[in-house]
Amino acid sequence: MHVPPVPGTTDANQNSSLTPGFKQRHVTMISIAGVIGAGLFVASGRAIAAAGPASILAYLVAGLLVVLVMRMLGEMAVASPDTGSFSTYADRAIGNWAGFTIGWLYWWFWVLVTPLEAIAAGTILNSYVPSVDVWMFSLSIIALLTVTNLTSVQKYGEFEFWFAMLKVVSIIAFIAFGAAAIAGLVPTANVSGVARLARENGGLMPNGFGAVVGALLTTIFSFMGTEVITIAAAESTNPAQQISKATRSVIWRICIFYLGSIFVVISVVPWNDPLLPLHGSYQRALELLHVPYAKTIIDIVVLVAVASCLNSAIYISSRMLFSLSKRGDAPVRFGRTSGKGVPHAAVLGSTVIGIMVTASNFFAPSAVFAFLLSGSGAIALLVYLVIAVSQLRMRSTLAGNAAHIECRMWLFPYLTWAVILVISTVLVLMILLPDHRYEVMSTGALAASITAIGLLRSKRLADPAVTAPATRTE
Repeated sequence: MHVPPVPGTTDANQNSSLTPGFKQRHVTMISIAGVIGAGLFVASGRAIAAAGPASILAYLVAGLLVVLVMRMLGEMAVASPDTGSFSTYADRAIGNWAGFTIGWLYWWFWVLVTPLEAIAAGTILNSYVPSVDVWMFSLSIIALLTVTNLTSVQKYGEFEFWFAMLKVVSIIAFIAFGAAAIAGLVPTANVSGVARLARENGGLMPNGFGAVVGALLTTIFSFMGTEVITIAAAESTNPAQQISKATRSVIWRICIFYLGSIFVVISVVPWNDPLLPLHGSYQRALELLHVPYAKTIIDIVVLVAVASCLNSAIYISSRMLFSLSKRGDAPVRFGRTSGKGVPHAAVLGSTVIGIMVTASNFFAPSAVFAFLLSGSGAIALLVYLVIAVSQLRMRSTLAGNAAHIECRMWLFPYLTWAVILVISTVLVLMILLPDHRYEVMSTGALAASITAIGLLRSKRLADPAVTAPATRTE
C-alpha cells in the first residue's frame, strides 16, 4: 500500500515533499468559494434559457449529487489526507490502473481550464482596452499566476483568499438586493414576483422534462472544483480537521450560492428573455433591476472569478502531477520540490501545456482547440464515479473498524450505490442525446487510451524480468 510522504521530510539530494503553508483563513475561503466558478455568473443564463424556471431543479439535483460525492470523498480524505486525493484512493481501492487513469484525466481537465479561463479574462480586458490583443492579456495573466504559484503555497493561498472573498461578497450582495426587489422594497425595480413562475411564459417547465435533463448535464459540470479542498488541505497544518469541516459545510454553500442566486434570477428575469443567454444571468438580472453600470460590475466579478479559477487550475494540476510522480505514475522530476516545498517542475510542466493549448486557440485552426477541449467533456462525471466506487471498496475493507470513521457517508451503502446508478444513467443519457454524444465519446476514448497505457505499465512493472526504479512504497 502506498504511504503518503511525511510533510517536511526530504531525500538525500532533493526536496520531495510539500510543506504545510496554508493558514486557517486560506483553507476556509478556498473551501467556501471552491464551488463558485465563472459558470455561475455566465453559463447559468444558458441553462435557464433552455429549461426555464425548472432549471433550478437541475441545480438542485446536481447540487445533491455533489454533496453526496463530497461526503464520500471526505470520508476517505479525513482518514488519509493526501494531495493526490481521489486518484490516490482509486489507486489503493481499485488498482494502480484506476488511480493512474483518473489522475491523468483530472490533470488534463485542469490543464484545459487554464486556456478557457485565460481567454475569458483576456476577452473581458480587451473589451475595455481594445488596443491590446486578447492573446496578450491571456498569456500575461497565465504568467502572473504561474509566478504566484511558483513562489510559495502561501502566495497561492493569499491570492485565492481575496479572490474568494470578493466572489462571496458579490453573490451575497446580489441575493440580498434581488430578494429586496422581489419583496417590493426597491422602488426602481419592476419585478412581477415569484408567483408568476408557475403561470407566466409557459409555467415552471415550459420546454418539458427533456430540457431539464439537458440543463442538468450542463449544470453538473459547473460544480467541478468542490473537491479542491481535499487536495489543498494536505498542505495545511491539520488536514483531517479542515477536510471534515469543509465536507460538512458543502450543503449550505451550494444552497446559498447556487440555489439562492438562481432562484433570484428566475424570479427577476423571464426565461425567454432573448438577452439572458447573451448577457448572462447576473448581468441581465441587474439590468432589469435598473442597476447602473450592471455590465461593468459583472465584468469585474467575472474577471475575478476566472482569475480565481485559473489560479486554482495551475495549483490543482501541479499537485495532481506531483502526486502521480510520487506514486511512480509520472516522471520523477515532477515529484521534486523547492526549499519552500513548491513542486516547481510540476507547476511549470502543467503551465507550459496550458500555454500551448491557449496558443492553439489563436494561432492554429479552430478545429485544433475544439478537438483538445472535446476530451474533457465528461471527466467530471468519471471523477465522481471513481470516488463513489473507491469509497464503496475502501469501506468494505474496514470490516469491524467502520465504527471509528470520523466522517461517515450517510446511509452506506445505499446512497453510494444510488450515486453510482445516477452517474451511470447520466453518462448513458449523454450518449443518447446528440448535443452531448461527441463529448462523452471523446472522453471515453481518452480514458480508454490512458487506461491501456496504465495497464501495460502495471504489467511491465509486475514482470520480475523488468528492473524498475523504486518509485512506489509498498
